[in-house]
Amino acid sequence: MILKRLKLNTTLGEPTNCYIIVDEETKETMVIDPASEVEKIEEMLEILQSKLKYIYLTHCHGDHTGAVMELKNKYGGKILIHRTESENINNPAVTLNYYIGMPDIELEADSRIDDEDTIHLGNLEFKVILTPGHTNGSTSLYCEKEQMLFSGDTLFRGTWGRTDLPTGSIVDIMDSITNKLLTLPEDTIVYPGHGKSTMIKEEKPIYLELKQRDF
Repeated sequence: MILKRLKLNTTLGEPTNCYIIVDEETKETMVIDPASEVEKIEEMLEILQSKLKYIYLTHCHGDHTGAVMELKNKYGGKILIHRTESENINNPAVTLNYYIGMPDIELEADSRIDDEDTIHLGNLEFKVILTPGHTNGSTSLYCEKEQMLFSGDTLFRGTWGRTDLPTGSIVDIMDSITNKLLTLPEDTIVYPGHGKSTMIKEEKPIYLELKQRDF
């Protein structure tokens, strides 16, 4: 497995983490949250000689979806998003594109995914985990073989995603984190939508023991 993280700048000010995952044998590739700066994504895809199979969106906010259509129009690939979030993706009141100064996009998912669905990328297998709270259709993506979790804006290093935005819920995000993500193996590496990576065992004390993390 090849994993690349691109820090893509948006009008939000804080870079969004875009992840490129490649199965080394087949070169099948998945791009997670192509936020902006499509030329950076394209350059990496060319370097890796990859075959874009999926564009995976952890949620619908504009700072995670800005380069989706440019990427799809050039390389193809199926757009995957949770069934609930597919209803939000063209709703400006939820995507908040106008709020962060990004243009609206018209986007239609190729496949609407559900909780516990399995996505295959060459020899790699990923499990969809519905993790509402940041939005009501937010998902995380877990690869057991590689012990990796892509958590979108649900779980960050030392904190959690905002819940004061449309369809957000502090009750839901705490339930998602404590009952779905922190139950994963402790050595699982967490790759969030913004900021640095972390591990499940590093985040557990914050939620289960109410201990502040040392940065």
